[in-house]
Amino acid sequence: MGRTSKDKRDIFYRLAKEQGWRARSAFKLLQADETFQLLEGLTRAVDLCAAPGSWSQVLAKRMYEPLTPEDREKVKIIAVDLQGMAPIEGVKQLRADISKESTAEAIIEFFGGEKAQIVVSDGAPDSTGMHDFDSYVQGELLLSALSISTFILEEGGSFVSKIYRADRTSRLYTQLKRFFKDVCVFKPSASRNSSIEAFVVARKFCLPDGFKPCNLTTEWHDHPESWVGRKKESPSVVQVPFVAYKGELDSDRTYDLGENYVYKEPVQQPLTAAYQDILQKTSQVNIKYEGIRVIHDEEILKDWLANDENNRNNKSEKLGV
Repeated sequence: MGRTSKDKRDIFYRLAKEQGWRARSAFKLLQADETFQLLEGLTRAVDLCAAPGSWSQVLAKRMYEPLTPEDREKVKIIAVDLQGMAPIEGVKQLRADISKESTAEAIIEFFGGEKAQIVVSDGAPDSTGMHDFDSYVQGELLLSALSISTFILEEGGSFVSKIYRADRTSRLYTQLKRFFKDVCVFKPSASRNSSIEAFVVARKFCLPDGFKPCNLTTEWHDHPESWVGRKKESPSVVQVPFVAYKGELDSDRTYDLGENYVYKEPVQQPLTAAYQDILQKTSQVNIKYEGIRVIHDEEILKDWLANDENNRNNKSEKLGV
């Protein structure tokens, strides 16, 4: 296959390069905004799991670029990710873990004490090909995004996040209904029909009475009775509203390149992709005999290194070394 093969097979990949988007996923948020008018008139937005930055580009394109220099000063957009990404005009970058409360505090501080009007997340785990496992991990990532949103989202705000359509979809929908009055699952035409990927669009955020923002993943795991879907009075089958975007382009169709076609390289290569670190580590060890451990949390890393050193010392003492 030549380098133009993917441009034929994926029209949105080709258009992303031609229009200056860092990834084809930009069209998914553009289509969601066109359908639900999510970004109109907003001045404070958060993009979680933002790298390489295509959704941050959309936020800047809709909220920042059309304004005058004076009005642009009122717009605050922040992109959060553990991975780095190339700068985007009008977007503040924060390299942090979305599951930490300190990240939520840093976001609110960036907004000058105010909260976000919209939180978006296109984050997804590395796919294993095992659909049940992949959908479970994606659901956990969605819960992490929802958890931090309960800290940083203002009343009446909106939330958009990737979800995999599987047996947990109705349960996640039920949990989202705890915090949003209007929730639906959205399928953009930029997302392939063959993919289980979709997006939850939740609007009109409102914290339940007496609810204190917390880590929802640990809350629901430690206290299963708090899951609304587990209550006896809840229906056994939940009808999840579904909205599909009807566009002229089909992501599963092959399109001719045309006479005036000129090949373009991707707009922005990843700066600090996770696989780069793994490649470097695997080049130094034989993973058949020695495992690799990657720890992002510095405090956990320090404890693990200290315990590892103690274990080595104890082993040496037993051997009489």
